[in-house]
Amino acid sequence: MRLPTELIDLSSEQNDILDLCRTFATEQIRPIARAVDEADTEVPWNIWYAAADVGLTSFMLPESYGGGGYTDVFTQCLVQEELCTGDLAIGNLLTANGFFAHPVLELGTEEQRTRFLTPLTRQRPPMTSVAVTEPDTGSDAAGLSTRAVAKGDRYVLSGRKAWISNAGASEYYVVFATVDPRLRSRGVTAFVVHKDTPGLAVSAPWPKMGQRALINAEVVLDEVEVGANDRLGDEGAGFAGLMHTFDRSRTILAAAATGVARAATEYATEYAQQRKQFGKPIIEHQAVAFRLAEMATRVESSRLMTWRAARRIDAGLPAARESAMAKLVASETAMYATWAAVQTLGGWGYSREFLVEKWMRDAKLEEIEEGTSDIQRLIISRSLDDRA
Repeated sequence: MRLPTELIDLSSEQNDILDLCRTFATEQIRPIARAVDEADTEVPWNIWYAAADVGLTSFMLPESYGGGGYTDVFTQCLVQEELCTGDLAIGNLLTANGFFAHPVLELGTEEQRTRFLTPLTRQRPPMTSVAVTEPDTGSDAAGLSTRAVAKGDRYVLSGRKAWISNAGASEYYVVFATVDPRLRSRGVTAFVVHKDTPGLAVSAPWPKMGQRALINAEVVLDEVEVGANDRLGDEGAGFAGLMHTFDRSRTILAAAATGVARAATEYATEYAQQRKQFGKPIIEHQAVAFRLAEMATRVESSRLMTWRAARRIDAGLPAARESAMAKLVASETAMYATWAAVQTLGGWGYSREFLVEKWMRDAKLEEIEEGTSDIQRLIISRSLDDRA
């Protein structure tokens, strides 16, 4: 099933990268998805470098720093959905450097952008991470306890970050800390920290239920000294930059969730057309047919909500509500569609012979990361009085 872009005037460059992603997802990602899942806490460097060779780890970065130049969120969503039909976890892995780049682009100086982003476009690029979540604050980005204390022309960072993707494998981290916890959002400040900075330590990767291509671990900052030239923007500017980053990342994650939901729907439909029970293909049984119809309808709805959020961001319009709606609907669609695929395959869906059980495990994280579904509902409810 191809992306339904027949009513959208795509450029030749957009069509080219979608063709590339479709081929890469089919020939490179899908065949190794099971092995990467079984490896659990091992970093899949081979697929990372294979993607880098064709520009898929840097497609989100501006051309001025050597990237692919696909800086609009709409195209990024098209790409992400296509990659995640191959595998959700690997698709999310390949956009890691794009997520790192956004706060640098949003808050950094031209010198910082060149220094931190140009290495991400070389032939064997490093991995990077964004470190926001803390053990005690979860999604409350204004309530960070990681401290940044000014010390002459330097800052001393102390605190703990939890569930950091690529932690231990990353060369650079954008760390969000506070210069004064009493200031809440007005104290949040961003810094770029190199992995070898004294005082930075990373735990062993945590075994996870799904999305194992992305290793996660705790990052401990024990009086880590960074220069003022590694601070992104002014003191207190980090929260606004983080909120803009969340709008983009939630929208792109919605596209990722739509991708795995689409893959599950396609897989289950093909199986239902071939599998026979009581003398006829199971797709002819009403319960199965209705389930597949529900899956397909939810996928289309998720995609359209994701595209709307992306278009608003690209137009410079407020999009916190739309990105939250897109992530909420798409993540819950991914959970439903992967469950429904397992249900359609029956006992085979429950076995590791088929990928649908893996996709169901992977999909659960989409309802949790970048704010749980409850957090998305809270964002939406708070916005209802703000604008029609």
